[in-house]
Amino acid sequence: MSTTLPDRPMPDRPADSADPKLLEILVCPVTKGPLEYDAARQELISRKAKLAYPIRDGIPIMLADEARRLD
Repeated sequence: MSTTLPDRPMPDRPADSADPKLLEILVCPVTKGPLEYDAARQELISRKAKLAYPIRDGIPIMLADEARRLD
């Protein structure tokens, strides 16, 4: 037996941006510390680790190897 979900309106956010609720619970995988969201660069910034994790197609890529080093 299959069920369908009722039609729901899409949230008012760009398709490539990350879900704000997801961003609230994510932490830096290196330090386990807080992250700052940089909407302009589509990155999550860990000041303590000095890394910026990219957000691609609305999905945070939480791998240190994929992160950009901050100066």
